[in-house]
Parts: sequence; C-alpha cells; structure tokens
Amino acid sequence: MTLSIPLIDFQNVTVRRGGRVVLDGVTLSIAQGEHAAILGPNGSGKSTFIKLITRELYPSIKPGPWRLRILGRDRWHIFDLRHHLGIVSNDWVQMCTRDYSGYEIVLSGFFGSVGIWPNHEVTAQMEEKAHATLDLLEISHLAARNTNEMSSGEARRILIGRALVHDPQALILDEPTSSLDLHATHELREVLRKLARAGISLLMVTHHLPDIVPEIERVVAMRDGRIYRDGPKEQVLDAATLSAVFGLPVEVLLRAGYYHVL
Repeated sequence: MTLSIPLIDFQNVTVRRGGRVVLDGVTLSIAQGEHAAILGPNGSGKSTFIKLITRELYPSIKPGPWRLRILGRDRWHIFDLRHHLGIVSNDWVQMCTRDYSGYEIVLSGFFGSVGIWPNHEVTAQMEEKAHATLDLLEISHLAARNTNEMSSGEARRILIGRALVHDPQALILDEPTSSLDLHATHELREVLRKLARAGISLLMVTHHLPDIVPEIERVVAMRDGRIYRDGPKEQVLDAATLSAVFGLPVEVLLRAGYYHVL
C-alpha cells in the first residue's frame, strides 16, 4: 500500500437513514499520513462519515457518479479493513469494558475480537508487540487490571492500544474525550500528540475544539450533512466559520496551540 494512495477518497457520497438525508453529496480526500479533524455539531453527519469509513454504513444509491474508496479499494472484507484502520469510538469502549484484562484487550486487536478466545493462536511476536504498545502508551500498569474496573480515561487508553497493536495506517477517533474528566482528557490529548509525532496518522471526529491537538493541521467543518469548509485549521477555526457551523455567535481563542471558543 503506497503513500500516494489516499486514506479515504469520497466523491458525491450520500447517506439516508430513516428516510432522512444525513450526508448529502460529500466529496473529500484525505491522504495517508495526514492528521485531520472532522468538526461539527451533533447531527451534522460527522459520525456517519466515520461509519462509512469503517463500513458500518453504506452510501445510498443515487443517479450520477459516486465513489467511496478506502486505501484505493472500493470493496473490503471488514475484518481485513480493521487491520489497516485502528478504531476508537464510544461503541468500542462499551464493548471492551468487560471482565478482560487490559493486556487481553490490547492483544485481541490482532484478531478483531473483544478478548482472547480459545481458537486464537497467540504468537510470541504478538505478545511482545502488545507489551510494547502498553509501554508506548505508558499504561503497562493497567495490563493485569480488568477493563470493567478501570476509569473511563484508562479504558480509553487501553482501547487505543488495541487499535494500535497491529500497526494500522491510521487511527480513527470518534469523539475521543467524551465522558472523560479534565485530568483524563489532558492525559489522552498528550497521548494523541505523542502518537502523531511518532508518525501515526490521526483522523478525528469531534464537536469540541480543544480535542484538535496542535499536530492536527487540517480541519473539515460540517453542517447539515455537508462540508461547509475544508482547509488548514488556522483558516477554518475562525469566528465566522464556527459561528455559522454551530449556529450561534462565538469568539475564538488560540492558546498554547489549542483552539477554544468563548
């Protein structure tokens, strides 16, 4: 898989759910290795966008040309796709918060499962990589603890480990700081910055500006199922654009590389 092939390549993609159009003719390409954020209010279509990437949803068929390619391919077996993309979402947090240890959850990323099953053939290389991933994320102390005994922030970092263990082309994050307190939010953002600096591509969906860590350079602002603006974050994260996207007047503050609204 060469870096010249886009991570995602959408052309004129529309999705209807329950008779309502939730994505309307979206065209967007994001390169491998690029750090990007999809920003918008609830109901803007950004989570639907992620579900298209992970093949949990499919486009509605409509007249005219359209395209939905992941890493240059139109069709994927979903298990194969999960070896190329590391998914971190609230749905996966809930599925992985069980009576499995942190180590077992991280290791299960090799198999696309939740926990290790009797038919899984765990190699020494897999075990070594799982421990190295725990070390990278500075959560080796959570290896033996069951995820249903962890805080939300600890469980989120274990899930990131599960997503990273098989060296995906990109880490896909859906509202990564949802339900986290201030301390856990800070720790998670520092982890994401570390991963970005290590060359792991980040594609983040959020409605919260401070989630957009300084290493993310591109922002795609969505409103009503459409792309409202797309470009370098210093051009997109301005008062006029954010006021239009979120439907209320805001002021924007940039502090230590993070954007905030007032």
